[in-house]
Amino acid sequence: MLKNKLLVIALLGYSVIALYGCAKREIKNIDSKGKNIVCFGDSITFGYGAEPGGDYPSALTKMTSIPVINAGIDSDTSTEALKRIKSDVLDRDPLLVIVEFGGNDFLRKIPQEVTLNNMREIIDTIQTQGAMVAVVDISTEMILKQYRSAFYNLAREKGAIFIPSILSGIITNPRLKSDFIHPNADGYNVIAQRIYRVITPYLNENLLTKKLAR
Repeated sequence: MLKNKLLVIALLGYSVIALYGCAKREIKNIDSKGKNIVCFGDSITFGYGAEPGGDYPSALTKMTSIPVINAGIDSDTSTEALKRIKSDVLDRDPLLVIVEFGGNDFLRKIPQEVTLNNMREIIDTIQTQGAMVAVVDISTEMILKQYRSAFYNLAREKGAIFIPSILSGIITNPRLKSDFIHPNADGYNVIAQRIYRVITPYLNENLLTKKLAR
């Protein structure tokens, strides 16, 4: 009797795993022809609080053979990002654009609806160019909680990759941060690892798609 129950539990477990495996979402522009990963964001992308080369895009460069470009500007909002998207993103032959905004919008009390509309326009503009998009969630237990579900839903709506909780456990750890909210080089390295784990399956799928298309 016990063995039968264990067998049923095991089968249910495998069924759940299979279900999630089949439910993997398709990402728009998985066949992107671009050459570079462009990290488009604010101070978290720029690498505020770390010495030059200590930012997360620099750490990400060491994890992948694809060139990584840091297009982060300290204090940038999603509104300001739209003004520089052509020169800083579209003109850089993007394969994948990692979009990280929202913190400064929150600090400047920009309505969340405005931020989401800006993010939607950013994603649409990049996808129209033919690149994949990854939306970064910088919420933690303490700040920006209301943005997490909104960014997640936006990523699902647009067929973009969602990268959750990149600051989790960092801004509460003095050894990983340079001030109240910004990581240090060790913290940015943790962020790079988290981003790399999420984007790698899609980069591999992109590579396979290109090989099959030859």
